[in-house]
Amino acid sequence: MNRWLKYAGYAALALAPVAAFAAGDALQGEVKKAPLNISAIVMFFAFVAFTLGITYWAARRTRSASDFYTAGGGITGFQNGLAIAGDYMSAASFLGISAMVFEKGYDGLIYSIGFLVGWPVILFLVAERLRNLGKFTFADVASYRLNQTHVRILAATGTLVVVALYLIAQMVGAGKLIQLLFGMNYASAVVLVGVLMVLYVMFGGMLATTWVQIIKAVILLSGASFMAFMVLASVGFSPEAMFSKAVEVHDKHAAIMEPGQLVSNPIDAVSLGLALMFGTAGLPHILMRFFTVSNAKEARKSVFFATGFIGYFYILTFIIGFGAIFLVGTNPEFKDAAGKLIGGNNMAAVHLAKAVGGNLFLGFISAVAFATILAVVAGLALSGASAVSHDLYASVIKKGKADEAAEMRVSKITTLVLGVIAIVLGIIFEKQNIAFMVGLAFSIAASANFPVLFLSMFWKGLTTRGAVVGGFVGLFSAVLLIVLGPAVWVDVMGNAKGSAPFAYKNPALFSMTLAFVTTWLVSVMDNSKQAQEERKLFDAQFVRAMTGIGAAGASKH
Repeated sequence: MNRWLKYAGYAALALAPVAAFAAGDALQGEVKKAPLNISAIVMFFAFVAFTLGITYWAARRTRSASDFYTAGGGITGFQNGLAIAGDYMSAASFLGISAMVFEKGYDGLIYSIGFLVGWPVILFLVAERLRNLGKFTFADVASYRLNQTHVRILAATGTLVVVALYLIAQMVGAGKLIQLLFGMNYASAVVLVGVLMVLYVMFGGMLATTWVQIIKAVILLSGASFMAFMVLASVGFSPEAMFSKAVEVHDKHAAIMEPGQLVSNPIDAVSLGLALMFGTAGLPHILMRFFTVSNAKEARKSVFFATGFIGYFYILTFIIGFGAIFLVGTNPEFKDAAGKLIGGNNMAAVHLAKAVGGNLFLGFISAVAFATILAVVAGLALSGASAVSHDLYASVIKKGKADEAAEMRVSKITTLVLGVIAIVLGIIFEKQNIAFMVGLAFSIAASANFPVLFLSMFWKGLTTRGAVVGGFVGLFSAVLLIVLGPAVWVDVMGNAKGSAPFAYKNPALFSMTLAFVTTWLVSVMDNSKQAQEERKLFDAQFVRAMTGIGAAGASKH
């Protein structure tokens, strides 16, 4: 292990001059607009060096499958709450929500609220029962009293689809961000993210990933707090003055304080809200974090702290977005020749960093934004690797008889393969509008993962046949409806506006309902002997889920 880590370290160090060369080359070539931000590059490589040191430390403590997947269950509730926040507060949250508020005003808050309200659902319905019933992945819970093979195949499929879509979005975001800020060419930035992701997960497992996410959460919250403080300081710490100033200079004036600017169709609004709320409770890389704590009490504490940190962060993005309207939107320094924001509206928060803190703080926020992406992709890769190694290899192929060394070897190979796939897809999708991929990931999580997970814990009548048919119906309907909707049919495929066969951008209202109804209907109609046995096992499962009796870190199987 130490020998491999040394090689990995040499490879990472070798990337530094390559990246610097790529940056210099890009400045002379196609990306002439991107300034070479020395402070950003220095802070970025300092962060990388520090986190690789953590990975080395974690690798020496990762000896078993439990260590690799769940950090041995030794993370405290407070630490896990910070790590969950670090995993959840992606670049899309930091840059995307700020950009929505900058462009649309008050309505940009719909994503903040949607992302946040999913956490009470997790706190009251999922966290404690998940920790009491599971071992490494949420498939342990869904298959607790059902047929292992069929349910795990469903869970692994849903996990890998969500992970793939999320990874593409993060990789493309990383490439664009670094292309603008560091002057590095796009392909080099994507490769760099992919290599670092593989190093963190393959060698450090959950322990390294957890600490990378904790560090990222702390520096992101610190940076966002400073930006919000400086915005409020510029208006005498008066929110009313902040809103008045934004209304005065924005193109839409008072309209930015009214709802309907972002989502005007009520069905789309409800569908988006359902996807964000219940999709959060079905995201595999988030659910996996509840197995890193020692018991159900610590799992509840994790959600309590995570909700606090995430809620605070989303309040900050609201202030940052409105501050950018009058501190960035009126400053010609941040505009191109056409009067548009350099780098697009997604760079509003980054430009605000320079407006309130100069080049040094811009460098800090640039490094934070990159660290944000690294932390999220590491969590996603670990989730995907565990789906293949634990759910498919160990539980389906080896029927629960795989030894730990072989399972971990499969997990590391999967991590490497995921890294390569993420890099290739990130480069392929460079020119595409990837905003719909994040929405699709939440819609799939809400339609394929959440119904099966929820019903397996709370409904005695659920059968294997119902779970598998309903889960796959939710998965395929979510994908089909979003492909047939305006987000892909018009925006990506280039068809005429208004020609989309499905009228709404967000399918969750339909696909999630379809998944629940199908799961219920098929289960009710299933009177097989196996189904009757599965119903009899519910009471024992429910007692363990509620009390934790027998949940000393090992699941029933």
